[in-house]
Amino acid sequence: MNSLKLPAWLSGMNLSGAAGKSLAAPILIIMLLAMMILPLPAFVLDLFFSFNIALSIIVLLTSLYTVKPLDFMAFPTVLLVSTMLRLSLNVASTRVVLTEGHTGADAAGKVIEAFGHFLIGGNYTVGIVVFVILTIINFVVVTKGAGRIAEVGARFALDAMPGKQMAIDADLNAGLIGEPEARRRRNEVSQEAEFYGAMDGASKYVRGDAIAGIMVTIINIVGGLLVGLIQHDMAFGDALKNYTLLAIGDGLVAQIPSLVISIAAGIVVSRVASDSDIGTQVIGQLFGKPQVLYITAAIIGGMGLIPGMPNLVFLLLAAALGGSGYMMAKRAKEHAEAPEAEAAAAAGGAQAAAPEQEEASWQDILPVDTLGLEVGYRLIPLVDKAQGGELLKRIKGIRKKFAQEVGFLAPPVHIRDNLELKPSAYRIALKGVEVGAGEAFNGQFLAINPGMASGTLQGMETTDPAFGLPAVWIDAAQRDEAQSMGYTVVDAGTVVATHLNHLITTHASELLGRAEVQSLLDHLGKDSPKLVEDLVPKMISLSGLQKVLQNLLAEGVHIRDMRTIIETLAEHTPQTQDPNDLTALVRIALGRAIVQQLFPNGGELSVMTLDNRLERLLMQALSTGGEAGIEPGLADTIAQQANAAAQQQEALGLTPVLLVPGPLRALLSRFLRRALPQLKVLSHAEIPETKTIRVTALVGAG
Repeated sequence: MNSLKLPAWLSGMNLSGAAGKSLAAPILIIMLLAMMILPLPAFVLDLFFSFNIALSIIVLLTSLYTVKPLDFMAFPTVLLVSTMLRLSLNVASTRVVLTEGHTGADAAGKVIEAFGHFLIGGNYTVGIVVFVILTIINFVVVTKGAGRIAEVGARFALDAMPGKQMAIDADLNAGLIGEPEARRRRNEVSQEAEFYGAMDGASKYVRGDAIAGIMVTIINIVGGLLVGLIQHDMAFGDALKNYTLLAIGDGLVAQIPSLVISIAAGIVVSRVASDSDIGTQVIGQLFGKPQVLYITAAIIGGMGLIPGMPNLVFLLLAAALGGSGYMMAKRAKEHAEAPEAEAAAAAGGAQAAAPEQEEASWQDILPVDTLGLEVGYRLIPLVDKAQGGELLKRIKGIRKKFAQEVGFLAPPVHIRDNLELKPSAYRIALKGVEVGAGEAFNGQFLAINPGMASGTLQGMETTDPAFGLPAVWIDAAQRDEAQSMGYTVVDAGTVVATHLNHLITTHASELLGRAEVQSLLDHLGKDSPKLVEDLVPKMISLSGLQKVLQNLLAEGVHIRDMRTIIETLAEHTPQTQDPNDLTALVRIALGRAIVQQLFPNGGELSVMTLDNRLERLLMQALSTGGEAGIEPGLADTIAQQANAAAQQQEALGLTPVLLVPGPLRALLSRFLRRALPQLKVLSHAEIPETKTIRVTALVGAG
């Protein structure tokens, strides 16, 4: 039996799914144009008018259940298409009203007749008044307000884009989010600005639709009178009543869906993003306080006692409000008492089971934590897993990002509360010694001025604990305003996480102990066991390897490429065992990676260099006594000029890098590291031959 074969072009078409959806827009546009050009029978008009009303209700309900504006990104397009649909229906119905209006009120279909008779009682004077009122509400109040909100929202979204982008970059650099999440957030920021801009433009169509509705209605009345009087010899009163009812019914059929969609537009652009829909948000916030309901019930009840008032209605409403407030207060009290009862029971059990005081033992000597974080009691929710503390997840992200970038796994961070600290203070300790401290106010945001912010903010002025930038603690309500001014706005958890990440990176050399070095060797030995066995401990001890790696980390060099490090040490340890000499040789082998780390964009390297005379003086000082041989006045001059040149580099957006001869690199790196930790010192041998060098400043030329 032969099967039926379809043509190739037809069998390749998928008339369902994505292909069917993609055809919806062209078909709809063709239909709109056809409605304006071709005459439509009354039944088809009824069908389209009913669809228009249903569409407006769907749009309104969708806007009510939308959690944030971007969940309904298609709204500007829907607004435009619905406006064009109403205008097309106006054109089609006008044609029918003028050609068939003399036959009766049902000439343009049952929907227009129903609106003309049942909604306005068949009285065209009432119809005109109702139509004018609806048009005024739509045009003057709803549409104008929604358009203004969209305009302001678009401006603030555009102004806040740089600050939001910087906040995303800060979270990405701190390891709080990954590249996919950062890309998603960037898309969301740009989509938000585009959405409000599109809503601002689309609202103009709605205003134009309202004006067009008035003009079409007037044209229908005047045109109908002329057609009825001249072409059909109708009496003036009959023509006026007939065509006016049809015109007003037609106008109301179009104007009511227009008003509904305008209300939906106002709801979408006026709501503030939250985790609940608009109904839950309004009910929870408007009727969520028993005190408000009590006072309102008292006022309404007092009005119900005034003679002449509708006493029964006011008293019933007052009783309902008072009862609702009582039930709400009772429910809140039950929720508050439950945790207290559980805490009391737990405390009683603990007291009953408390053992006698034991003698001191060796178990009382606790090991010192390599990394520790202590927080005040107000910051406990940030680190309490039971309370949804996000700081724990961020610390895990910091350790993972540190391991991926630097090349070894940092020790875990031990977190505990400390009642001796201020309520909002925290303390970061390295091997039991404080290396950083600060304050973070849970529930507030830190607005950091990266140097480009305009304007001032109301709040508690402070400095960013990680990088020392000027900052202000602000309330959540000021967040969008601060971002629009160019501030980088972060929450309290991000402040602590960023500070911790900065300190871990700064003290990476101290975090690399023998256990971590052995773990690195074990990890490398899985792939290259012979390479590791030949080096440690035959050619260099574990402590010697640790010292070389610590020297690299102290100068900010990542040790991810352990294979190159091990191979370089295996080549040169027979000639020297000095850790400093070995470090210099490893740096040359890692030169390409070091340059890539400092100049990620590649291409031309903008660096600072030493003046020839200063270079000769330092070479002489090195040959006579190392760093101690530098005359104090000369050392102070070098530090001042290097600081000025580094600030000039940073002002130009360049990484401050000092390029010096190989023998001077270690000397100047140790000398300048304390005063200028941001300045990196490279030797000529560490620069790959493929790189182009551009000298931007001379140290010692003055």
